[in-house]
Amino acid sequence: LTSDDLKDLGVELVGHRRKLLNAIEALRTSAEKGAVDPMSVAEPERRHLTVFFCDLVGSTALSTRLDPEDMRELIRGYQNTCTAVITRFEGFCAKFMGDGVLAYFGYPRGLEDAAERAVHAGLALTKEVARQTSPLGEPLAVRIGIATGIVIVGDLIGRGASQEQVVVGETPNLAARLLALAPPGAVIVSTETRRILGHLFEYEDLGERTLKGYSEAVHAWRVVRAKTAASRFEALHTGGPTDLVGRDEELDALSRLWRRAKAGEGQVALLCGEPGIGKSCIVQAFRHRLRDSAHIRLLYQCSPYFTNTALHPVIEQLSRAATLGAHDQAERKLERLEATLALGTNRAREAAAILATLLSIPVNGVQAGPSSPEELKERTVAALLDQMDGLAARQPLLLVIEDIHWIDPTSHDLLDRGVDRAESRSVLVLIPFRPA
Repeated sequence: LTSDDLKDLGVELVGHRRKLLNAIEALRTSAEKGAVDPMSVAEPERRHLTVFFCDLVGSTALSTRLDPEDMRELIRGYQNTCTAVITRFEGFCAKFMGDGVLAYFGYPRGLEDAAERAVHAGLALTKEVARQTSPLGEPLAVRIGIATGIVIVGDLIGRGASQEQVVVGETPNLAARLLALAPPGAVIVSTETRRILGHLFEYEDLGERTLKGYSEAVHAWRVVRAKTAASRFEALHTGGPTDLVGRDEELDALSRLWRRAKAGEGQVALLCGEPGIGKSCIVQAFRHRLRDSAHIRLLYQCSPYFTNTALHPVIEQLSRAATLGAHDQAERKLERLEATLALGTNRAREAAAILATLLSIPVNGVQAGPSSPEELKERTVAALLDQMDGLAARQPLLLVIEDIHWIDPTSHDLLDRGVDRAESRSVLVLIPFRPA
């Protein structure tokens, strides 16, 4: 801005214009010298943070065998992969240290599921990197350490390109030490992280380990894989039903809807509330009320990590209902799927052949189903709706869709059609969701 610009803006007094121009010049000079504008720096704050450390296994040995340009391309591709995966799970890449990557989950934006996102990112990153090879044709691998705790975050250190926001506390040190315990392709977490994660994952207990700089042994856990949980709430809260206070009106309303649904007048209940206000507690308490009432319950769990995966809640529900193991043979999976579908249809074999494609189960060595994606979608949706009709004809059906704010478009379409058909059937559709 010039003096004339300021005058046009209404700054009439020469002294005021001179003060503004001097301040602008001071800011420009500071920026050119690499100084930090104090007004643009947030105050350091105390945060409950999940810290994620990752490094490339065997990078030092590779650097002695590769041309520097080849090594540069390798590290660059690896760092791009790390950035893409960590960002996908809403982590913040704080620093790259050669083949090492430091990331924060829960900063700068707070996350209600920071630890869960960090572990999902770790598992995804181990798979992504394992698909890559070095210029020598050797497979690559990473190892990851994750810890959660209270830190002070927000202090800026360094200047220019080397400037970073540093995290102070035991947590980053613990994550770095856990990293040293990890074999290739492993994700190791601290006890606090394991406690927060509940039963969302399968773990290998590594027991007490002596870590450098720690006077006492530290318990460590290896995350094996994500677990197929019926409900995130149940996976995170391992106790019994929660004692509710002041929710009798909501539970009584659901009971009235249930009585109408049992009479063949299908109902839909929308349970709206902010995160943490107790929607899942009400659902759990209502299910507990129905424990002595003959009925069939289908629970679908939507996920923030699979909003673009068609019918993900259905895939998870069918996998749980048919008890499909990760290492089961295709024939065994197909048998269990048919047995599960037979509870709701007389054409279980035909339905299984269609839904096998959805569950990635080969049929006679090939993926079953029509070649047209649109035709396959329609037949899949039809098979799922017929299954719902058959179950509702046997017993009243309680259909719970958790966290619908994360539902994928295809599941949303299936739900729309299911609600239309449920109107004249013994079905209560219960949908907790967030107002946003």
